Amino acid sequence: MTPYFETKLGKLYHGDCLEIMPELEPVDLVLTSPPYGNLREYGGYKFDFKKTGKHIFNNIKQGSVVVWVVGDATINGSETGTSFKHALYFKEIGFNLHDTMIFEKDSFQKPNNNRYWSCFEYMFVFSKGKPSTTNMIHDRLNSNNGKTVSSKTVRNSDGTTSKRNPVKILKFGKRKNIWSYSTGYGKGTTDRIAYNHPATFPEQLANDHIISWSNENDIVLDPMCGSGTTLKQCEQLNRKWIGIEISEKYCEIAAKRIEENLTVPERIERSEKGITKKTGLLF
Repeated sequence: MTPYFETKLGKLYHGDCLEIMPELEPVDLVLTSPPYGNLREYGGYKFDFKKTGKHIFNNIKQGSVVVWVVGDATINGSETGTSFKHALYFKEIGFNLHDTMIFEKDSFQKPNNNRYWSCFEYMFVFSKGKPSTTNMIHDRLNSNNGKTVSSKTVRNSDGTTSKRNPVKILKFGKRKNIWSYSTGYGKGTTDRIAYNHPATFPEQLANDHIISWSNENDIVLDPMCGSGTTLKQCEQLNRKWIGIEISEKYCEIAAKRIEENLTVPERIERSEKGITKKTGLLF
């Protein structure tokens, strides 16, 4: 297969992920946000989440993680339940539901007058067996940091209690599984071209998941990569990456975002080799 665009770390393919994924090497992490609930129009392209899920399961290594960012639309007064349908189906075909996380936004979808403001999406973390990489982020400030706690008790499984061994409280604790990010124009990314795609997700969200579930030089796949947020963050975090996008328009957006964020030596080297001519990118 000939990539639409590539760097030293990754390759972007233009085409249907159902046709391309079987040709790829096994990957360590999948991070993607699929089309869902008819909330956005994607140039008329259709999405078969069942076939996509099966291909992903077959294409990842044992111990790999899939982060699936998805939400629900409200149609005729009822939420679609798309997110739950996806999650239950992924379990049905063999995935473990390792964690159900929440992506909290600071922008909202306006409901009708008898429903509360919608401000989140699910981030389902699936795994093929036990996750082999879990680099938990510790950035939650503990109010009692530096103190030693010894007086509290713990409840045992049989209902009895026992004293807890003295524990020194660290300055930062492990992050909770509700992650909040700013969204909207100029917040999720400073790349203006990214907003030519109808549904970007914040760069920091991609960054945090890549750090959590992969190591340097691991291979990260986004089979519906849209504006290329996952791919761009992989470049910055020294992960190998593979992106697939069915829309050539969005491939061009992703390629430009990645190209513009390469280091100067990398851009000069690519220019000298004529690599940039394929997409007509300019410096």
